[in-house]
Amino acid sequence: MKARLVWALAVVVGALSGLALAQSAPKQPGDGASAREKLVGAWRLAWMEEPGPDGIIIRITDRKGTLMYTRDGRTSVQIQFPESRSSASNDYVLNGYEASFGTYEINEEAQTITRHVEGSITRGLVGKRLTRAYRFYDGRLTMRAVRSEERWSVTWERY
Repeated sequence: MKARLVWALAVVVGALSGLALAQSAPKQPGDGASAREKLVGAWRLAWMEEPGPDGIIIRITDRKGTLMYTRDGRTSVQIQFPESRSSASNDYVLNGYEASFGTYEINEEAQTITRHVEGSITRGLVGKRLTRAYRFYDGRLTMRAVRSEERWSVTWERY
């Protein structure tokens, strides 16, 4: 009898512990959530797709990155290129590193996010408005340029 009581008590304590953990776990926005609700949080770079030298789109997985969106409309992005491309520089990247921060707005009807760059490792981006098309699927966020001649995309996964 005493063994059954101890076993039952252990089951109840275990169940209550599991319930407490489930209630404290961060909630992921559901399908009915707004784009802003789905966007808010921290994302890690999963892969990038861009045209290779022959024009064929290739998936690139050797870059590391973090993207963050806050409820109050702030955003920040950082991407580290691999050592082999550490000297890469362009409008977004300086010495193999991309970083910027600012504010954002969402147009759910057009499915676009516009970032207002307040600061960047490449000063030429400061003051720019960068509009990107977005799509959520399978817990991922994919962004791509809105201009058809720019054939790249970036896919992020939640941390």
